[in-house]
Amino acid sequence: MKPKDQSFDANKAKKSLDTLFGIFADISNNADELLKSRCPYKNAKSRCTAKFECKNQHYVNQFGALPVCTGSDFLDYRSAWQTDKKRTY
Repeated sequence: MKPKDQSFDANKAKKSLDTLFGIFADISNNADELLKSRCPYKNAKSRCTAKFECKNQHYVNQFGALPVCTGSDFLDYRSAWQTDKKRTY
């Protein structure tokens, strides 16, 4: 049983959920805009995580290191993808 002072307030819950929805909608919209110009395979350290070849990959001489992404965040990166070739490690 719930104590009397902790009763459920549907209006307060709806307002809280609406606020959360607005926050997540803003985050999602911002992510959608970033993906229009930034390669989704580029991680926070500007390393390429793609499992296929891309002309923007620059390999470094470090065992196990991901290639550096040399693509510009201001260009349409999608034409760089070479999906017809398999990447070998």
